[in-house]
Amino acid sequence: MPASPSTATSPELLAPAGSPTMLRTAFAYGADAVYAGQPRYSLRVRNNAFGDLDTLATAIGEAHAADKKLYVVSNVLPHNRKVRTYLADMAPVVALQPDALIMADPGLIDMVRETWPEMPVHLSVQANTVNFAAVRFWRKLGISRVILSRELSLDEVAEIRQECPEMELEVFVHGALCIAYSGRCLLSGYFNHRDPNQGSCTNSCRWDYKVKPADAEAAVGMGAGHAGSAAGMANTGSSSGEWLLEEKERPGELMPIEEDEHGTYIMNSKDLRAVEHVRRLVEIGVDSLKIEGRTKSPYYVARSTQVYRRAIDDAVAGRPFDPSLLGELEGLANRGYTDGFYQRHHEHEMQNYLRGHSESGRSLYVGDVIDWNAARALALIDIKNRISVGDRLEIIHPSGNRVITVERMENLGGAEIRVAPGNGHKVWIALPTELPGAMLARFVSSSGQQ
Repeated sequence: MPASPSTATSPELLAPAGSPTMLRTAFAYGADAVYAGQPRYSLRVRNNAFGDLDTLATAIGEAHAADKKLYVVSNVLPHNRKVRTYLADMAPVVALQPDALIMADPGLIDMVRETWPEMPVHLSVQANTVNFAAVRFWRKLGISRVILSRELSLDEVAEIRQECPEMELEVFVHGALCIAYSGRCLLSGYFNHRDPNQGSCTNSCRWDYKVKPADAEAAVGMGAGHAGSAAGMANTGSSSGEWLLEEKERPGELMPIEEDEHGTYIMNSKDLRAVEHVRRLVEIGVDSLKIEGRTKSPYYVARSTQVYRRAIDDAVAGRPFDPSLLGELEGLANRGYTDGFYQRHHEHEMQNYLRGHSESGRSLYVGDVIDWNAARALALIDIKNRISVGDRLEIIHPSGNRVITVERMENLGGAEIRVAPGNGHKVWIALPTELPGAMLARFVSSSGQQ
């Protein structure tokens, strides 16, 4: 039975841009807007090309020429030194007419509202907005959009929408999650004096924490407040070879500490993937759905933007959710996926549904199309990961994706080869048509092998 047409309004799809290449990729694959920030005043210092004012000016010009938007991230939580230079440094940025500034610090927001009252300000997720009263407060101060905290459920987002119909609301739907509350973490600053709240986080929560030998009785005797330390104890005192954590308020919920040859990752949050909730967010009336990842690759931006564009379009048209989108996102580098706080309790049927579709259709990024030989209908591929004759490849392109099987492969000298081992190699393969800028992914089984 065909789906009934929807009367929902299409939300903005907002993608990350750490470079001009990422910006162009995001727009090519369906983003309505991108966000980019200068290193000094945003929470992304590394892999950030927009410290140069001319680069930022070009990016804003390209966005507006394409009838798209660019928001400048200025969400640092500054110490006095940065406060004193802020207005002078931001004056040429504001003159470029970005579509909004994304801000978190109340003092800086007040300075901007006084100096440039016409400049729209979006409240950053760093401000930790979790209720409708706070949204109303920020609206009184002239904020035009609030990016809600990641710690909200779908029902809570819906309640805020109902209580604050006049405020634009934005939520994250994909990307890295912090182990701390909406990014307010001190681990990196503690370990190596690089403050996450100044943009220089080293992702200490994702480091390799080795298990060290220790007295079993000491580990058992540690209280709930020292669970992280207990997690680092060796399993010399455990006859089963396994340690379990139990949180004081959740008796009986035993959480295993798992270790492989690389170490144990006790503080490493899974990544957010909420594509299955896009329809509900559209129905709620959220204005913007945001993908995290300014420090990630153009392939990540292409793949995630393309998937969420399809999910939004399907939801607005009243079409049912396409579960194949889960598998397409599985091919991106991730630490396992979660839908975060959006749905607190999943029934087993839903968990099995999501897991099954995530494992099907998985793919691995293997290369980019960098040239085309029209006479021979061959494309030159810059290889990123191993491919072989016989592999099934997905061609990812803004005009639509295609699936092919590699039937023959040539090296740069024209000799037939069977395998391109990985990064640093360039090979020719047959493509059905010229597809400039296409990216290639190899289908893999659920075990990660061909």
